[in-house]
Amino acid sequence: MEPTPHILVIDDDREIRDLLARFLEKQRIRVTAVRDGKEARRAWLNGHYQLVVLDLMLPGESGLDLARWLRGQSDIPIVMLTAMGEDTDRIIGLELGADDYVPKPFNPRELLARIRAVLRRAGDQADVRHDPAVRGYRFADWTLEPARRRLLNPDGVEVALTGGEYDLLLALVERANRVLTRDMLLDLLRGRQAGPFDRAIDVAVSRLRRKLEDDGRNAQLIKTVRGGGYVLAATVDRL
Repeated sequence: MEPTPHILVIDDDREIRDLLARFLEKQRIRVTAVRDGKEARRAWLNGHYQLVVLDLMLPGESGLDLARWLRGQSDIPIVMLTAMGEDTDRIIGLELGADDYVPKPFNPRELLARIRAVLRRAGDQADVRHDPAVRGYRFADWTLEPARRRLLNPDGVEVALTGGEYDLLLALVERANRVLTRDMLLDLLRGRQAGPFDRAIDVAVSRLRRKLEDDGRNAQLIKTVRGGGYVLAATVDRL
């Protein structure tokens, strides 16, 4: 039997907290619900979580500030709750490393689907796409190790990746020198339930380029194909 995931829900709306707690617990997901950054930090220190559901509009410390703090603590998956029209905050949240977002008002079943999808991507057993005989991929002196879900730079030092960044890089590496459209990447990384939010892919590519030290204005590794999508322009060796 799979262990019950424990999720931290951070939202100042009591009705939403109670609704999510009741609904998710019926789905065999343990929930700790808090109302602001202060309570979230206390809960973080006293618990072990597999995912955070975070409202961006919090009293006092903003959700974006709290997301920045959480990302500094670990690579735990973050699903943001955003009000309609908050495109700027949503993009900033994704740049900070959030793994997905759900606009308010939302259907709890949609949120559940997003949570399960993110947990699958983040789990150590989630990736079944790579050849189990492949110990790693080497490209442009970088090494990606699927079994350990980690990236090593040319000096052999591990570079921290979020679950979403790792999955994006693996998708590109496994299909090196092949143009992948944004829709194809959405299908590979999130499934069609993610919706047509192409900007999420653009933001993820931008973050990944920074970690690969690939200048976005003159990117040599992950190249933008005008009107097409993205391509990993490198020779990839299987280890």
